[in-house]
Amino acid sequence: MEQQHNDEQQRELYPDLTIADKVANLPKSSGVYQFKNERGDIIYVGKAKNLRNRVRSYFQQGRPVDAKTKALVRHIVDVEIIVVDSEVEALILENTLIKKLKPKYNIMLRDDKSYPYIRVTHEPFPRIFLTRKVVRDGSKYFGPYTDVGYARSLLKTLRTLFPIRSCDLVLNDETIARGKMKVCLDFHIKKCEGPCEGLVPEPRYNAMIKQAMQVLAGKTRIVEREMEADMERLAEDFRFEEAALVRNRYLALKEYEAKQKVVTTDPVDRDIMAVAHQDEDACSVIFKVRDGKLTGKQHFYIANAGGKSEMELLQSTFERFYLDSDDVPGEIVLPIELEDAATLEQWLSKKRGGKVEITVPKIGEKLKLVNMTASNARFLMKELEIQRLKRDDAVPRTVLALERDLRMNKAPRRIECFDNSHFQGSETVSSMVVFVDGRPKKSEYRKYKIRTVEGIDDFKSMQEVVRRRYSRMIEEKTEQPDLIIVDGGKGQLSSAVEVMQELGLYGKIPIIGLAKRLEEVFFPGQSDALLLPRSSSSLRLLQQVRDEAHRFAITFHRSLRDKRTLQTELTGIAGIGEKTAQKLLTHFGSVEGVRRADRPEVERVAGKQIAQKIADYFAARDTELGDLVSDIPLEEVEEVYSGDHTYSEEEE
Repeated sequence: MEQQHNDEQQRELYPDLTIADKVANLPKSSGVYQFKNERGDIIYVGKAKNLRNRVRSYFQQGRPVDAKTKALVRHIVDVEIIVVDSEVEALILENTLIKKLKPKYNIMLRDDKSYPYIRVTHEPFPRIFLTRKVVRDGSKYFGPYTDVGYARSLLKTLRTLFPIRSCDLVLNDETIARGKMKVCLDFHIKKCEGPCEGLVPEPRYNAMIKQAMQVLAGKTRIVEREMEADMERLAEDFRFEEAALVRNRYLALKEYEAKQKVVTTDPVDRDIMAVAHQDEDACSVIFKVRDGKLTGKQHFYIANAGGKSEMELLQSTFERFYLDSDDVPGEIVLPIELEDAATLEQWLSKKRGGKVEITVPKIGEKLKLVNMTASNARFLMKELEIQRLKRDDAVPRTVLALERDLRMNKAPRRIECFDNSHFQGSETVSSMVVFVDGRPKKSEYRKYKIRTVEGIDDFKSMQEVVRRRYSRMIEEKTEQPDLIIVDGGKGQLSSAVEVMQELGLYGKIPIIGLAKRLEEVFFPGQSDALLLPRSSSSLRLLQQVRDEAHRFAITFHRSLRDKRTLQTELTGIAGIGEKTAQKLLTHFGSVEGVRRADRPEVERVAGKQIAQKIADYFAARDTELGDLVSDIPLEEVEEVYSGDHTYSEEEE
C-alpha cells in the first residue's frame, strides 16, 4: 500500500515515472541537462551548479512557474545530462547547445539583420575589410555594426589614417622574395607603402595594424600619444616630409574623435546592457563605451520571452553575447543583479586576460547610462511593433492589381474559391480554398460531401456548398471574404448568386466566375466576359486560386474513392476492418479466394477469431444462397457466384 501511495505521488509530480527514477539518481555535479519529448526531440537545454537539485525543481509542487514552464513540464518524457568540471564550462556548453539545437522552450536571441563586422586578418601583412561572415582562423573581429554606413565611414577613416594595403594578394617572405608582384595605384597616391615589393618591413606594417585595431577598439588617446611622439622624433631627425604625413593623420584622427559621442568624463572601457519586454517579445541593447566615448551599439530581439522575468532575459542576452564577442571590457554595467554573477565574472576575466567587474549602479552617472540604454530598448520594441503593423497592413502588388482589373472598391485581401469534383456522378465533393494577401491559408481550407444532390448536377452542387459555407458564416459571425470565386462559367456563377441573394449577401460580397477554357471572368448580370491579359499578375493570381481549389477537390475525391474501393464484402463481417480485409485480399487474391481457403491458412493470416467469423459468415451466406438457387443447376450457381457468368438482356 505504501509503495502504491508513493507511486501515485510520483505520478502527480512527474509526467513519466522513468523520469522520477532518473532525477533521483542524478549527480550533484555541475553540468548541462536536456529535456526531451515523446518523439525524442530536445525541447529545453539548461545549466546547473547542482544537476539533481536543479532538475528536481521543475517537478516540485507549489513552486510558482509561468505558463510556458508548465507546458514544458507536461511534455518532458526523458532527461539527459552532461557532467562538466566547472560552472564556467557548463555555461559555455549550454550556450553552444542552444545555438546548435534551437530547443522550443529556450529563450532565443536573433539579430534584426546580419550585421557586418570589420575583420583584421591573421596574416604576416594583415588586411582590414568589412565582412558578414565570421571565420575562426585567428583573425580579429570588431562589431557587429548596426549602422552599415558608420562601419564604411570608419573603414574609410582607417585607410586615411594608416597606409594599409587594400589588395587580397597572399603576402609572406617567400612570395615577396619572388619579386613577381608590383605596387598598384594606392602606392603612388601614398595610400599604401608597398609591402608587396618588400618596401615596408613586417614589424613596421604590423605596428600600423596595431594602431588601427586600437582605433577600432576606441583607444584613440593611446594612438594620439604615439603619433605625437612620432612627429617629435621625425622633426628632431629633420625628416619633415614624413613628420608632415604623420601630422595629417593625427589631425584626421582628432577629427574622427570629435565626431564620437562622449557619454562619460571617465576615460574607461565599459559595456552597458538593458532589456525591454512586452507580451511575447523582448529587445536587449548593449552600448559599448571605450575611453568614455560611445563607439558602438548592438541589439537583439528575443523570441519565447512570454512569462520570462527581466533577469532571465538579461542573463540569456549576457551569456550569449559574450560567448561570441572577443571584445570584453573591464566593466559591465547592468540594471539588475544576475544569477551566479561571480561565475560570469570568472569566465569573462579568463577570456579577457584581466579583471572584469559586473556592477549594478543605484545612483550617479552609471545609472544614467543604464536608463539611456533601457530607453533605447523600449524604442526598438515600439519600432518592432510599428514594423509588424506596417507589414500586416501592406497589400501585395498582385492583390492591388486584381482590385484594379476587376474594378473593385476594396482590395481582395481575403479570397474564397469553390470547385466541384466527381467521377461518373459518384462521390461528388466540393472544396473551398482561402487565400489571404495572395497566399494560401491552408488552415482555413474546407471540403464538403454533397448531401442533397443526386447524380451529376454542378449547378445544384455549387448552390449547396455556397449555402452551407455562408449560412455558417452568418451564424457564427466569422470573417467574410473580400472576393468569392466559383470555378466555372455563367451557369455556376448564376447558381451561386441565387444562394447569395437568398442569404441577403448579394451586393455585399463581390462574386465572380472563372471559366477554364478561355480564362474568362464572368460578373453577375453581365453577358460579356472580361478577358485579362495572359501576362497580367492579376490573372495569374486568379489561376493560382482556381487551380488550388481544383487540386484540393480532386485530392479529397480520390481519398473518398480509395476508401470506397476498400469496402468489400469482408468489411461487412462484424469484427473485420479495412486493414484486416486488405491483408486477406492481398494474401488470397479475392473474396472468393478467402471463402475457398483452408481454415488453418486463414487463421495464420488473420487469427483464430477472425477465421471463425469468416467461416460462420460464409456458411450462413451459402445456406441462404442455396435456398434461393435450389432450382438452378449447380454449374450455373458456381458461374454466378464466382463472377464469371455473363447475363443476357433477357436474364437481366
